[in-house]
Amino acid sequence: MALIPVTILTGFLGSGKTTLLKHILIEEHGKKIAVIENEFGEENIDNDILVQDNQENIVQMSNGCICCTIRGDLVDALNELWEQRKDKKISFDRVVIETTGVANPGPVAQTFFMDDDVADHYVLDAVVTLVDAKHGQQQLNEHEEAQRQVGFADQIFITKTDLVTPAEVDALRNRLMHMNPRAPISGISKGVVPLNAVLDLKGFNLNAKLDIDPHFLEQDDHDHEHCGHDHSHDHDHSTCGHDHSHDHHHGHAGHTDRIQSFVFRSDKPFDHKKLEDFLGGILEVFGEKMLRYKGVLYVKGSARKVVFQGVHQMMGSDLAGPWGTEPKQTRMVFIGIDLPKDTLLAGLEGCLA
Repeated sequence: MALIPVTILTGFLGSGKTTLLKHILIEEHGKKIAVIENEFGEENIDNDILVQDNQENIVQMSNGCICCTIRGDLVDALNELWEQRKDKKISFDRVVIETTGVANPGPVAQTFFMDDDVADHYVLDAVVTLVDAKHGQQQLNEHEEAQRQVGFADQIFITKTDLVTPAEVDALRNRLMHMNPRAPISGISKGVVPLNAVLDLKGFNLNAKLDIDPHFLEQDDHDHEHCGHDHSHDHDHSTCGHDHSHDHHHGHAGHTDRIQSFVFRSDKPFDHKKLEDFLGGILEVFGEKMLRYKGVLYVKGSARKVVFQGVHQMMGSDLAGPWGTEPKQTRMVFIGIDLPKDTLLAGLEGCLA
């Protein structure tokens, strides 16, 4: 039986998650989606909007969608949904999980790789992050949770764009791009997003192309930074884990974002053993600071691309398609908390054959 794809919807308080969820649960879009409102035992402030029956944990909506309110463990909720689906009491083809506004998405994503029952039935598709155009800059300045939500994202939506000037949207977009160049960024208003821009993004699938924004690289003058796109195929493998923070500050355009990103590129092949030893070492030392990393590798002796990605200390890799006629080139992007960029770039350079 095919695994059920899951989207994690995150974003700071007031970013528009509930508006988007209401759109999913009420609109006649023809999709069977189970929405999990993940309150982790807190008072469910959105109950009046999303769930009409306070006595029920799982409520069937008029358009065929399902709303499930969690006041406990996410694993239990996912397993309960699966059991009811298996018993044909409810029907759904995919799941959207809304995290609380101050949540770190890391442990939520980890659930899909660390719990065997969940991993047997579900597959994490992507982390989608909403950022409020009006208050996003301030929230990023004051709350590391908001920065982590951006760092984990596979897709970023800037919401409430109708409430600010185009220049303010551009400034926020530029900041987000520096924090996470691998996530496409779109502006939206009124909370209406096409579902195909939220679902089936394959952000945690190594088959998905590696998106690194080209403009991000034009603004930085570093030897190894470059833009790349990968159209790889074959296998599907990824991993995820916890998140912890440490202190230090670096900035772009006057900001002191602790979540930063950098890109490594080389036309020379990697020595597989050197790279394996180096990555193992940096994951041991810096793994808790590494939010997301992903790449397409040119490895000596291999006619095929090697694709890899990971979250924190947990990394997956696989062989993809042959290089064919395109130039053989390594492209890697790292997103993390106060990562020692120069040390990592130098170390990667030292792994080349």
